[in-house]
Amino acid sequence: MTNYQQGIEVLMKLAGDKGKQAVADLHAFSPDLARLIIEFGFGEIYSRPVFDLKQRELITLSSLITQGAGEVTLGFHFNSALNIGITMEELIEIIFHCAGYAGVPCAVSAMHILKKVAEQRECI
Repeated sequence: MTNYQQGIEVLMKLAGDKGKQAVADLHAFSPDLARLIIEFGFGEIYSRPVFDLKQRELITLSSLITQGAGEVTLGFHFNSALNIGITMEELIEIIFHCAGYAGVPCAVSAMHILKKVAEQRECI
């Protein structure tokens, strides 16, 4: 199996058809970036054997929150985390934990994005 095929398989586990559509939308504008995300991000990094998908999403979210990542990226990964069984309570706790390292502004931004995801999914 190629890295691209493996990446698509991982993406489907995380985000299903919505993830595939997001990559297709990106591909229409920037095929090289879409390929990089699938082959490297999901096909190589997410496919390594040491951590399972839940652990990888927790690591990814912690990193994105501390970077102050935007709504598109954090929203995708919050949705993916919920899709694979990470709870809303766990996501809130990750944000709270990151506040001590990244600062309250990053945590507040992440919490607003998670709230939007929860509203869209009708979790609240």
